[in-house]
Amino acid sequence: MVETVRYTYRLRPGRRAEAALLAEWGRCRWLWNEAVHQQKTGRKPTLGKLSKMLTEARGRNAWLRSGSQVAQQQTLRTYGAALDSSFKVKGRGRPKRKRLKDALPSLEYTTRGFSIKNSRLCLPDKVTVPVVWSRELPSDPTSVRVYQDNLGHWHASFVVRRETPETPNADLPGIGVDWGVTTTATTTDPAFDLPHLGHRRRCAAELAKSQRRMARRRRPKGHAPSKGYLTAKRQTARIAKKAARQNTHDARVWAKNITDHHALIAVEDFKPKFLAKSRMARKAADAAIGACKRELINRGTRAGRRVVLVPPAYTTMTCSGCGERANLRLGLGVRIFKCAACGYTANRDLNAARTILATAERDRASADDVRHSIASLRDGGSDAVRAGNPPDSSEGSR
Repeated sequence: MVETVRYTYRLRPGRRAEAALLAEWGRCRWLWNEAVHQQKTGRKPTLGKLSKMLTEARGRNAWLRSGSQVAQQQTLRTYGAALDSSFKVKGRGRPKRKRLKDALPSLEYTTRGFSIKNSRLCLPDKVTVPVVWSRELPSDPTSVRVYQDNLGHWHASFVVRRETPETPNADLPGIGVDWGVTTTATTTDPAFDLPHLGHRRRCAAELAKSQRRMARRRRPKGHAPSKGYLTAKRQTARIAKKAARQNTHDARVWAKNITDHHALIAVEDFKPKFLAKSRMARKAADAAIGACKRELINRGTRAGRRVVLVPPAYTTMTCSGCGERANLRLGLGVRIFKCAACGYTANRDLNAARTILATAERDRASADDVRHSIASLRDGGSDAVRAGNPPDSSEGSR
């Protein structure tokens, strides 16, 4: 089978090439804001109407006509996709205006608008940009996205097709994953746990110092920012991105290790958004649970593993030994789970991970069926072994 993926590379544009890219971004940003205005005034612009308006605008304005029609048309297509998703995806708002001081440049080109010659990316208006080829492209790209990050670095993201990895072995075991803050990911096998590494916490002092430098160099409203302020702003962004990249790297290494050794991956469908309003907001952000979860799901799906999302309801309160549910909810200060029915004792996160795995193995990933699916394992020896076969109360807690 063949899958469609993105390969991203660093760009090294010269002064003239960067000026041309920023000028093109200014035209595309104007088109995006005009499409947002059409939607807010109740004209309900479709892609056909927007394309017709683009043709008329290019005929009237030489400034707009001097840009690439491919990039401008792709901007309208991106807006249409964002508007369509705002009606279908829960919690996603309507597209907003892109302000010059907030929005980062992003341009998209199809095969009609770019080519690769002599290891350089060739764009319209004779713009050529050197590419840092860190790896070879598996196939000819069908489109490319040229964008700039908050550090001022330019990147090119190519859409290519490549062969998918082989299907998983049937004899590989399954694993359950429970998310937390003290330990980012607790699994049924402690060898695959993801500890809380605290990269942002280590950068906190340096980040605070850089932010104070920004505050001292900030000019009053209405004045252009000074060179020293822009330098301090880039330094602050560099420190923050360093911690984010470390979290991303750790998540990728951990997800690859999980995917390579397990055929079934049962993941707690935990949404950490509510933690942003709690006293654990800073530590939860440092753990990057959402990024780890996305990386594990994407990598497992692409590798052909069976990934099951289990609702988190009652997973902590349910005993993985007998399937009995506790009468009272366990507070966050209670780190040891003890079953009143069978006396089974274990770490609360480990018990939840085993509950999640048992639910996924029974193909009954519903919060109301957690207790019953685990209770059915008491009479099934082979299933109990695959679920982890938790020890009895005489072994104590782990």
